[in-house]
Amino acid sequence: MTSPADAVVLNRFLLGLAEGMTASDESVDRIRDTMATLADAYGSTATDIVILPTVILIETGGEEDRVSLRSTLSAKFRFDQIAALYRLIEQAKTASVAPDQGIRRLNEIGAMRPRYGWAVRTLGHALLTLGLALMLAPTWQGAIIAFVLGAGIGLLKLVRSPTLQLVMPIVAAFVCATGVFLLAEVIDIGDPIHLLIAPLVTFLPGGVLTTATVELAAGQMIAGASRLVYGFVQLALLAFGILAAGTLVGVDSADYEPLEGGGTVAWWVPLIGVLVFATGNYLHFSAPPSTFGWVLLVLAVAYAAQTIGGLVLGPTVSGFIGALAMTPVVLWIAGLRNGAPSQLTFLPAFWLLVPGAAGLVGLTEAVATDGGLADFTAALVSVMSIALGVLIGTALYRVVHHGAEEIVQFAVALPVAHDTDTRSTFTQRVKRWWHRERGGNR
Repeated sequence: MTSPADAVVLNRFLLGLAEGMTASDESVDRIRDTMATLADAYGSTATDIVILPTVILIETGGEEDRVSLRSTLSAKFRFDQIAALYRLIEQAKTASVAPDQGIRRLNEIGAMRPRYGWAVRTLGHALLTLGLALMLAPTWQGAIIAFVLGAGIGLLKLVRSPTLQLVMPIVAAFVCATGVFLLAEVIDIGDPIHLLIAPLVTFLPGGVLTTATVELAAGQMIAGASRLVYGFVQLALLAFGILAAGTLVGVDSADYEPLEGGGTVAWWVPLIGVLVFATGNYLHFSAPPSTFGWVLLVLAVAYAAQTIGGLVLGPTVSGFIGALAMTPVVLWIAGLRNGAPSQLTFLPAFWLLVPGAAGLVGLTEAVATDGGLADFTAALVSVMSIALGVLIGTALYRVVHHGAEEIVQFAVALPVAHDTDTRSTFTQRVKRWWHRERGGNR
């Protein structure tokens, strides 16, 4: 039987793993399922697990019910930390790591230093920005400007200051928009508004908005609604920075509208952009070397499917095709012995599909122009289409790989002390019957 002290250590281990998965931008329903699996593996008496974006609760049954609570931090894991966390989770699924050792390993993961220094990580953010700019098909001058802005934002993001992190989206959007609006008057950079998306890509809440939609569809109303509000606030901060820069420079309202037509680069340039984008993610987020090929594969599938979907169904729902195609690939890779965690390959694909980018453009136009509300509505549709693609892709993979699951039935479990028949032995039941019979014959 597990002692109370061991139960406390195990609960803290589970709470730490759940907090790590939250820092990896995992959805609350998947975190809860994982925690339930781990509790069973360790023989825990956990009767209920509640996961919210900022709070984690674990109720433990026994002689007296206990509730373990932890408030999650706002920390975000790099790709190397995500990979280390999920390796620990795989060990915990077979209870091959002791809870106290697991806690020490969690602290080591939280304190991990990046594999690369500040110069390489800054270069990685610049390459990430350049790759996305090439996929958005600007002019060559615009791609160079995006590279320079990406390097500046990457360097700014390395400053570890909680105060700066709060205002970072506004500062980044203001600095990038000021530079782009000023240079647009003297250099042919293509579409200024879409060019702004590239250096701001890691601030865009595309993954947050998509995860929120998936959680709402899964019935996680509190988590989904809170993430949705957080994502729109993040978009509003970015749009405010752009509008403030436009006011300072003296940009007309018509200049906030995207330009019609593509850029002046060749058709094969976006393909190079996918490779550059994957390389930038690898360097900036210190991804393990073994995961680069998997990330590139998912990005290639997502981009190819989105491109085909755009040609067949239009740009609004092209993200649905991209998400539908890449989700089974992501889950397949995560199930391989030498694969990569799903979040590590999902996040770059989310940024590639850029659901938040369309929302940023639409929100900026809605405030600065008269006709931007329709574009913002189209952006919401694109977010919904990507989330729907993820849902359907996940459902298809589970049906093919795991088979159909039973429908959960409503049930209320009795406390352990009252559910005596299910926990007593045959001898104990015979003794209780004998005592009742003797008492009745007196």
